[in-house]
Amino acid sequence: MIAHKNKFSTGLALMALFTIVLVAIFMPLFGGKNGLQYLDNLYNSISKGSAYYIDTVRKEVNALENIAVTLNVTMKSEMQAGQSVPLLMKAGAQVGQDGARLTITGSMVTILNHCLDDAQSMYDNDGAAVTAKYGYAEKAALYNWWSVLKAMDYDLKQQKKFKTAKTADLVNQKAVETAYNYYGIEGQKISDRLGVVIFSLIFYVVYTLWYGFGIMYLFEGWGLRLEH
Repeated sequence: MIAHKNKFSTGLALMALFTIVLVAIFMPLFGGKNGLQYLDNLYNSISKGSAYYIDTVRKEVNALENIAVTLNVTMKSEMQAGQSVPLLMKAGAQVGQDGARLTITGSMVTILNHCLDDAQSMYDNDGAAVTAKYGYAEKAALYNWWSVLKAMDYDLKQQKKFKTAKTADLVNQKAVETAYNYYGIEGQKISDRLGVVIFSLIFYVVYTLWYGFGIMYLFEGWGLRLEH
């Protein structure tokens, strides 16, 4: 039995409209993307500008003592080790490979700066420059940099070179990871898309309340009430 027909009808109408809008959100109505994909791309592009730390990290790198180090690192596979050799050799390091193990001798300042150059290219969506430099896919090259730096961080700590290890980890987190994650995304200023951002936030609040009131009116229409 419907206890309150007016409230039930209002709730039913609200839920029907909610469902229609929900279906529309998941349709490719925004340049071939659905609403969630469109907003995800929008917020990623806006956040890209605020996630740029390469210049700041480079200052930290250049503050290191520019001396040669010798590192023994183990990669995940022999293939990855082989792909990592040209990364390091183009950074001026001497590299020996034994299966998945690499012995690296060179300046950490030079190696890290070279890595930052590749991260900058990827952040600028110039993956072609990275591919041309190493002869294989740009994202694979940046992932190999990430793996090399992780292994370097471990070996540097074993040698008690903690400041250098911290800087290598900083390059990894603030430059390599950021460039990898934002590769292919065009950065935008929030001021350029302020109208869309404000609308999306207001719509989220209104749409959530819309659903809540729809459910509430349906239940009250049935005669269900929340009692203390």
